[in-house]
Amino acid sequence: MLRGAREREGRSPAARWLQLATVAADGTPRVRTLVFRGWAEASVLDLLSDGRSAKAAELRQQPAVELCWLLPRARCQFRLRGQRLVLPADVEQQQRQRHWQSLKPSGRALWGWPAPGAALAAAEEFPTELSDEVPLPEPFELLRIDLEQVELLELRDHPHQRRRWCRSNEWSEKRLNP
Repeated sequence: MLRGAREREGRSPAARWLQLATVAADGTPRVRTLVFRGWAEASVLDLLSDGRSAKAAELRQQPAVELCWLLPRARCQFRLRGQRLVLPADVEQQQRQRHWQSLKPSGRALWGWPAPGAALAAAEEFPTELSDEVPLPEPFELLRIDLEQVELLELRDHPHQRRRWCRSNEWSEKRLNP
């Protein structure tokens, strides 16, 4: 269903954008937009992040996350709940390298920028590209999310339709009030 909804979005870059909710060290919520990078398994998805960002520390403290994926042309919203996986070091390094090589030079450029959230200095440089020869930077972080629950809210009909699938219930569908 998610694949079909994403296909209805066409070539829109927004079809790959989803919001990641985490919990800060002080217990307050944080939300930011990330780019979907693919499926590692049927219920495991990959995102990329800058390890110098606040979300990296938040996920080390509390690996539980919720993702919200709004697909406006398809008129649906997916809420994905899960945990950030900790991978064996060799697997993580191999997967990081694979994702790094799959990025366009302009996509890699973000990891050549100064640390996210730091004070902006007048002399800071923000490259527009990092070539294929640039080695994998240390802050290039893979966020592999193992999904435990998926909710779909379809906004097309009246009333809206809402469904939930949980791993603990063998992914069987449960219809809910919208």
